[in-house]
Amino acid sequence: MHLTLFEDTLSGGEMLSLASDAVHRMIYVVHGGISIAGATFTDDQAWHGKSADIVAGETGATLWRYELAAQKPAAAGLRDGTHLKLSRPLDWPIADAVLMRGDSVAFPPGGCAFLHTHQGPGIRCLIEGGIRIDTEGHSTSYGPGGAWFESGPAPVFAQAAADRPSRFVRMMVLPATLLGKSSISYVNAEDREKPKSQKYKGYVDALIEG
Repeated sequence: MHLTLFEDTLSGGEMLSLASDAVHRMIYVVHGGISIAGATFTDDQAWHGKSADIVAGETGATLWRYELAAQKPAAAGLRDGTHLKLSRPLDWPIADAVLMRGDSVAFPPGGCAFLHTHQGPGIRCLIEGGIRIDTEGHSTSYGPGGAWFESGPAPVFAQAAADRPSRFVRMMVLPATLLGKSSISYVNAEDREKPKSQKYKGYVDALIEG
């Protein structure tokens, strides 16, 4: 299985058809507006499902499209306005049954996420601010639009920018037993009871079937 993030830019009234029923998707609206099967989505809202015809509103839209699929995506032959931001193969199976979780994580200026792990992999993309991710012996900084992959079991420390709020959007694949439950586990016992600066907003928490 592969987890992939695309960025789609649509002009006013343009349609993007996503035909494959074998792909599990979350479509996050960065800005603008879209409609899917009669439902409307605008800034900081998300749709999830498989196949869809996406129609941009009058002012167009920029979308982050997270996909879970059996096949590696083709980087060549993408439509104008679509950019493959990041794709990673997953160690599979993660569990006997899995779910797809899409949410955002926001930090105040100078906030951090103490050293932690998750119970499944995911792709994150920064939508505002700045963040440094320390994991597996490497330290990497990201600005808005920067995307990175976290395997889940590898411990991660995240330090947000000191001078402005920061927020990223992510999609994770997790064991189905975590439906409605947090996936985070803090590595150091002394961090578990400390106040946490990060705030969460959920978009999708859905079991994957088929």
